[in-house]
Amino acid sequence: MAERGREPEVRPRPRLGIAEVMGPSMYPTLKHGDQLLVHYHAPVRAGDVAVLKHPLQQDLLIVKRLAERRDGGWWVLGDNPGAEGDSRVFGTVPEELLLGRVRARYRPLGGQRSVRAVVSWLLCAVRPVSAERSAPRRLRAR
Repeated sequence: MAERGREPEVRPRPRLGIAEVMGPSMYPTLKHGDQLLVHYHAPVRAGDVAVLKHPLQQDLLIVKRLAERRDGGWWVLGDNPGAEGDSRVFGTVPEELLLGRVRARYRPLGGQRSVRAVVSWLLCAVRPVSAERSAPRRLRAR
């Protein structure tokens, strides 16, 4: 209960959402069809996987690894070096287009229903998506 004359303390709740991966740019970390648990407005750092608005087509959401913070925003890369569609094509992504950090991924059970397939799926279906600490090193290697 709030004291008379004082506003009650309001604590913001973490805002979580679900997104789906489409395309191969984050393979092998993320596969086409993976479901992602996204923590919107979470603090981020280099190496984190994030959901962003595409800088050239802002109605399109993209999932990329934050390589490093630069003047004007984030340099982002896909984990699949053969796939296009990251900062090598469109440059830095402004900070205001960064929506949230990916916390976990869930791989839906495919068409296989054998015991072996189900057990294998259970062992790897839900995994945290961790930050890659070597992101700046990967950036220099490209």
